[in-house]
Amino acid sequence: MNWIPLHCHTHYSLLDGLSKPDLLAKRCKELGYTSCAITDHGTISGAISFSKACISQGIKPIIGCEFYICANPATEHNKENSSLTHLCVIAKNLNGWKNLINLSSLANSLDYFYYKPRLNLNDFKGLCSDLIAFSGHPGTDLANSLFEDHKEAYKRTDYDEIKEMLKPNWLNEAGNICAKYIEIFGADNFFVEIQLFDSSNLVASKVIAECLRELCAKTGIKKIATPDVHYVMPEDAPDQRVLLCSSMETTLKNVNSKLENNEEFGLSVFFKSNKYYLPTIEEISSFHEEDEINNCCLIDSLCENYSLIKQPAIPNFACPDGLSQILYLRKLCRDGWNRRFSAIKPKTDEYKVYTERIKHELEVIDTSGLAGYFLIVQDYCNWAKSKGWIMGRGRGSGAGCMISYLLGITEVDPIKHSLIFERFYNAGRNSAGRISLPDIDCDFPITKRDKVIEYIKQKYGSSNVCQMITFSRMQGRGSLKDVLRVHGFSFEESNNVTKYIPDESEISEQLQDMKDEDGDSSIIRWALENIPDRLSEYCRIEKDGTYSGRLAKEFAQAIRLEGTKRSQGKHAAGIVISNIPLSEVCPMTFDKKTKQMIAGMEMSDLESIGMVKFDILGVAVLDKIMGCINILKGKPNE
Repeated sequence: MNWIPLHCHTHYSLLDGLSKPDLLAKRCKELGYTSCAITDHGTISGAISFSKACISQGIKPIIGCEFYICANPATEHNKENSSLTHLCVIAKNLNGWKNLINLSSLANSLDYFYYKPRLNLNDFKGLCSDLIAFSGHPGTDLANSLFEDHKEAYKRTDYDEIKEMLKPNWLNEAGNICAKYIEIFGADNFFVEIQLFDSSNLVASKVIAECLRELCAKTGIKKIATPDVHYVMPEDAPDQRVLLCSSMETTLKNVNSKLENNEEFGLSVFFKSNKYYLPTIEEISSFHEEDEINNCCLIDSLCENYSLIKQPAIPNFACPDGLSQILYLRKLCRDGWNRRFSAIKPKTDEYKVYTERIKHELEVIDTSGLAGYFLIVQDYCNWAKSKGWIMGRGRGSGAGCMISYLLGITEVDPIKHSLIFERFYNAGRNSAGRISLPDIDCDFPITKRDKVIEYIKQKYGSSNVCQMITFSRMQGRGSLKDVLRVHGFSFEESNNVTKYIPDESEISEQLQDMKDEDGDSSIIRWALENIPDRLSEYCRIEKDGTYSGRLAKEFAQAIRLEGTKRSQGKHAAGIVISNIPLSEVCPMTFDKKTKQMIAGMEMSDLESIGMVKFDILGVAVLDKIMGCINILKGKPNE
């Protein structure tokens, strides 16, 4: 017997799901599952990370989303329309993925987003081809429709009491909802979801399962067996509860107090049970009928094994006089040479050093197909300079590129300062199937940054240029503070415990060494290993690798949680420039802070699907320098 998990959440379901994609994929392989579906709450931002993790384990990734559904049109932003149900939708193929992008972007649009990204069922019409939907777990409109008061039914623990709460006409109401789904998605693309894995705790799920099985017997609708995976292993449950407490801004003590007093609250099922892990086929089969298991494999067979990974597509830069990009780049380099090095005499040793360096860099750039990238960067840098704005002279390894110096991107002579090109870009990073992109950080006055971005939008099209999402992680000091806070430690106590945990940037090279050696890295573990005396009163690492000390459990938990996504925001510097509208290849996400739509994938994932990222940084000190210069020149600040 085979079975496919079709309802799984990762840590992209922020402060709710705990599973990291690589650990979920690894566990699927251990259990013998050949495919796995991701259905994060209201987002498909984790699709690329999940796909790559599955492919690395030989697992077929199935991409989906658990959408938030409102009863009235999503454009109605009011309390009456704020109650949301859930609907899981997965893509059958590449066209289905594109429809997921469109639906996710619509749910996040300014007119629709109301506390959460949401849709009305009617919004799926016209965007549902090559999609499969399933409904029926507690919290869906199908399950809710069975009861006079579904919230009260989910609280109860007595089976007979819950059965008495069924509506007299529950079969007709549930049938009408299924008919609506079939009308939208088609009879072959809608399944009823039976979810029983936590039925010993959530007793209402037993009643729901009985009703839905009867419904399917009468209507012929196929049913499937799903868990509700939020973490990989049963022992991960306490770690997920830290996320939930952080989301609810409470402590475990307060939660346990409510549970002891039989007080119900949102998400309480996760504190009562540890049955939200990825089950074995034996475990899931013990709860479900054979056809429910087999129909999961049927859905798997309907889903193609398609790839989202693409080669980088550098945006087209229109060159003058019909020149190719590499020829135009060479021309600009010659202009740069005349501007910067005209005093160097031919046939001298100095001339040879400089020209050989330039030839080498141009050869690497040409072979890697990166001429367009440098043309784009030099264009917006020189546009800013033409406005009289001061730029940073060169940040990081990018200052080691002679071509950037000739183009006016940087103002540092790399040979004079013994800067190495290969530290900036090494062709050895390229593989037969993939070209690595360079990374040039450009500093602009912070008050001019938006104007630079607006210039780029005008040049390449506003729909083709966008800022991107970024996710903060539970990492190092922050991870330990989250754990201590949830366990009831005061702000002062937490600060005392964590004050010696270094920032990630301070030990980045050591962390990379740790990752290369162990396959993973941890700021907290690094601190315990390298500055043990400062942390010994709280936690120590013993010779066998176990943790001991007064706060050993808290430290161990914080280490396990490191790397977990915690919140989302807008990337401080990165923008994406594309040859086509970004909304066609990437979900667009609503940024609550700026009230803007941004690319809903992280930088590395955008690059994996062929998008090209450019870093436009705003630096306040450049504004101050410009202000001082203007004062000295008697000019007003602009």
